[in-house]
Amino acid sequence: MTQQIQVTIGHLILTGTLEEKRAPVTCAAFIALLPLRAKLLQARWSGQSAYVPLEDLDIRLDPENSMHRPLPGQVLFYPAGQSPTEILVPYGVTAFAAVCGPLSGNHFLTISDGDGLREMARRVVWEGAQDITFDVIPDGMMPDGEPR
Repeated sequence: MTQQIQVTIGHLILTGTLEEKRAPVTCAAFIALLPLRAKLLQARWSGQSAYVPLEDLDIRLDPENSMHRPLPGQVLFYPAGQSPTEILVPYGVTAFAAVCGPLSGNHFLTISDGDGLREMARRVVWEGAQDITFDVIPDGMMPDGEPR
């Protein structure tokens, strides 16, 4: 069974599926960080995306399932390099970039809830920085903690 990740933004709960076959090393590095509590901000240079700055995290990953123009819900992990470490959460048209120029990140998680992504976008754009938590959903459980 594919590992599921709960992404909690305030009271909004989204579910993501790890891309374990396409990005196994990145997924393992991400899982080692969980539970991850941080802030979600509107991206400055990447278009319709939010990002989680992880500037103090020094992690080295090779390109794996790497992309520059992710689709909505194709979450990218960018290890420190030309720009600080971050997680990019696209909700619309995105070209991943930083002040230094175009970047590519490792697509390691997919969120398929279009309505949830639109609500996330609304909150980040109109309300500003949001608390975000990433955590594993145990096998056999629903995101709300109820058994499947």
